[in-house]
Order: sequence, then C-alpha cells, then structure tokens
Amino acid sequence: MLTTARCRALLSRVSTVSWTWGCFRFSKEGIGLGDRLFCEQLQVVMGMATANASTSSKSARKKEVKKETGLGLAYAKNESFGEWYSEVVVNGEMIEYYDISGCYILRPSTMAIWETLQAFFDGEIKKMNIKNAYFPLFVTENVLQKEKDHIEGFAPEVAWVTKSGQSDLEVPIAIRPTSETVMYPYFSKWIRGHRDLPLKLNQWCNVVRWEFSHPTPFIRSREFLWQEGHTAFATKEEADTEVLEILELYRRIYEEYLAVPVVKGRKSELEKFAGGLYTTSVEAFIPDTGRGVQGATSHCLGQNFSKMFEIDFENEKGEKAKVWQNSWAYSTRTIGVMVMIHGDNKGLVLPPKVANIQVIVIPVLYRDADMQAIFAACSSTVELLRAAGFRADHDFRENYSPGWKYSNWEMKGVPLRIEIGPNDIANEQVRVVRRDNGAKSDVQVASLVEQVTDMLSNIQESLFNAAKAKRDSCLKVVNTWEEFMAALNNKKLILAPWCDEEEVEKDVKARTKGENGAAKTLCSPFDQPELPEGTLCFASGKPAMKWTYWGRSY
Repeated sequence: MLTTARCRALLSRVSTVSWTWGCFRFSKEGIGLGDRLFCEQLQVVMGMATANASTSSKSARKKEVKKETGLGLAYAKNESFGEWYSEVVVNGEMIEYYDISGCYILRPSTMAIWETLQAFFDGEIKKMNIKNAYFPLFVTENVLQKEKDHIEGFAPEVAWVTKSGQSDLEVPIAIRPTSETVMYPYFSKWIRGHRDLPLKLNQWCNVVRWEFSHPTPFIRSREFLWQEGHTAFATKEEADTEVLEILELYRRIYEEYLAVPVVKGRKSELEKFAGGLYTTSVEAFIPDTGRGVQGATSHCLGQNFSKMFEIDFENEKGEKAKVWQNSWAYSTRTIGVMVMIHGDNKGLVLPPKVANIQVIVIPVLYRDADMQAIFAACSSTVELLRAAGFRADHDFRENYSPGWKYSNWEMKGVPLRIEIGPNDIANEQVRVVRRDNGAKSDVQVASLVEQVTDMLSNIQESLFNAAKAKRDSCLKVVNTWEEFMAALNNKKLILAPWCDEEEVEKDVKARTKGENGAAKTLCSPFDQPELPEGTLCFASGKPAMKWTYWGRSY
C-alpha cells in the first residue's frame, strides 16, 4: 500500500500533474498513466491537499473542467432538477436541441431504446393478431371536427397547414394530434358484417401537438413518436378485455424494461380521453419533483365514434349494430420517465434491458505497456460477450485518458464498464465496474460471461427495487383536506378517499392552483385498499366511493 509519504515522493518526480474529471494526467517518465492503485491513492492525497479550498474555488474548477472536457453536470439532480434534466439528456447524447421550440433530434442511443421497446410491444400485439398499418399525417377540418367532444379536447393543440408556397390553401389541413378521425371513416368503409370483426390495427408514427409554452424533452414535445392502436369489436366484453390486455403490456414496458414502477388504474371522468367511454392508464411518479406522469393510456371508446362515423355491421342475427371501439398508445415519453427516475449527478443510468451498449470495454494503457496485447485482449473480450448475446463494444479512441473515458461512459449510462490493463492480462482477469452503484470487482475471464449475466440481471432488478422504494417512501395516505395540502406541499404521491364527483375534482383543482400547478386525480388504482364503511371524501365530506391517487403532474 502506498503511504502518504510515498505518494508525495512520487509527486515530486512528476513535472506536471493535472486533474481531468476523475483521472490524473502525468507528463514524467516512470509514472504509469494506467496504474490503477497509484491513481486511486494519489487522488486521496490530492483530495487531502485541496480539502480546505473555498466553495467558490470548487465551483470555478467544476465549471472550468466542464468547459475543457465537455464532461460533468453543472447542476445537481436534487437541487435544480429541471436544469439537471436538460443537461443530462444532452450530455448523455440522448437528444440535441433543434431550432424549433419543442422539437428535438433523437440521437442513436435514444432510437436504440425506442426500437427495443418497439420490438417487444410489436411482437406482443402480433400475438393478439393486431396488424400494423399507416395512415396519412394530414386530416381535413370537416373530418377532424366531426366528433365535437373529441376535437374540443385537442383544439388548442392542433397545428394547421394554411399555405402551399405563396398561395393560401382553399381548405386548411390539420396535422394529426391523434388519429381517431383519420382512421374511422375507413373503418366504416371496411366493416360491413360480423365476419369483418374484430378489426385490429396499429400504427407507428409521429404526431404533433402545439398548445403548450414550456416543452420538456420526451415529456412534453410538440412532435413525438408513438404507437397508436385502434380496434373495433362486435361486443363491449371483447373491447373491455383488450383494454386490460394492452394496459398490462404497458406495465411490462415500464417495469420489466425501463425498471420504473407504475400504478395501473382508471382515469376520472374529467381526465378521461375526450369522446371516450372510459380511460385506463399506467401512472409513474417522479420523487425529485413530486409530480406524477401519465405513462400510457388504454381507452374504451364505447360506441361514440361508431355513431359519429357510422361504423355499422350486420350481426349474426342479421341485425344492424354499432361496433365497440378501443384506442391505446404509448410514446417516447417512456424514455424521459426512465431518465428522470434513474439518472444521477454523473449522468444517465440505463437499465440493461434497454441500453444500446450494455458493456463497454476500456483499455488501461501506460508507457512501456504492451499496447497491442491490451488492445487484443479488449477485442477478444468484446467478441466473447457479443457471442454470448450481450451488446458490447470497446473504446479505442486516441488522445483520451482512461479516466476521461470512464466519466464519458458513466455520463452515457452504460450499465457495466470493463477495464483491462497489463496486470489484468497477466492474471487472466478483468476489472468490472457497475454504473448503478459503482461497485468494482475483478473477474476471471473464464467466468466472465456467467458473471456479466448475473450482474446485468442484478442491475435491472436493483434499479427497479430502488425506484419502487423511493416512490413508496413518497406515498402519503390522507383523510382530510389539511392532510392533503400538507402532503401536496411536501411533494407527495397522495392516496385519498374520494366521492368520485366531477365538480369536487374541479373544486380541488381550483383550490390548489398555484405557480407549481394544481392538484389533479392521477388514477383510481385497480388494486383498491379496503374502504371502511362511513369513510368520507377528503375534499367534500360526502361518502367516499373509492381510493384515488392525487398529485401535481407533468
């Protein structure tokens, strides 16, 4: 073990020592650039030497490092969440800002996550005999306005095309905010008899919604990617069954892939999909902001749209009937929720199931080391992992120190980092570092595949368990208005007995409206706690009908 005196002696031999985000750079012969033990203990000594530096000096150094290296975050997650989030999605190479507000460039790592979710969901709905189609982006005004309640719900968000070149269009054309009114005239054309049912279509597309003034990447974008399913059935029972089947797939996306805990439940009449019969959803919660997020929705539309668009069929008795319809969707919002839940002050933390790169292999080089042998060991390690089915890569970029690369891949959230230096080669081992908790372990190459399998599985499970524990610690059960307001102001996820009346919900919104937004119902969970007889609504004092989650939301 290096003593403090020994470290100081070594420092005296170094003509230049500079600190670059977690790694020292040396410019003196005889000091190994990749000597892990020396670096780690030297950092301790340097930390002792600078422990008495002023807060302003630390802040200035942090900003200087960020400027020089492009690494590091200027904001802490628990202090300036909005600024932290904006930084982490850019520095983690998830998005790039575009010159139109609310529109973002989705970079390859984001698209890889989206494609992973897409592959899962697309495979599952194909098992349900749901087929993919594509409908146009544009819709005429008269068709869009055919369902009055529906369009009133979306009217502020609709973007319109009014010109072609220098000429005004005779009839303005809307850009779809959703596709019910785009699709259903053709459902009416294609459905004639009971043998044409069920009709079950899905499309992967973009939509545009333009009403809001403060967009947030992934969470509230003016253009975003999503899937939207639209189905028609002969009976309500069939429609009801599918609503819950799709909702379960959405739960699996969040909990099994993104490691984000969600609650399944039913939306209130005030919060349901405009023009629908009822809406179910999966709801997430962001503890750092105290806000809920609607993760995905599965709607039963009833027969409202089939009446508007005359989607009739002849049943088995030869009688004319209206179809029962559903629509359901999830979007790239899923990715933003994942970032908000798992990210930390080093950057992204990606669950292994969706990470584009699950394992990054980094050579640890220093003067007089056999670089070719180290590069070869890194390449063979990547090949070994890829052959076992892992998404692995190496970082052979020149002119970057190992420490810089460590921080760079931590920022990108890669679940596992493997370091290989000459001592590792000599011992037929590698150093493995976890992104989620920073744990380090030396693993024999002979057991690497087995160990990586176990570690990635454990990371996925640990991320979910940690997120669930943090969410559950924010849950507050209340029974009175005073308890409700105290919980709301403390950024809690609130479960309260409610009379299930729309006017009471509106009153709660009005009474809680402030600069941080009003409280609203998130959902009434399917898994209802016992409601003792005589329980009263927290807001009205009337008999309570159910338990409902409340809170501020995105």
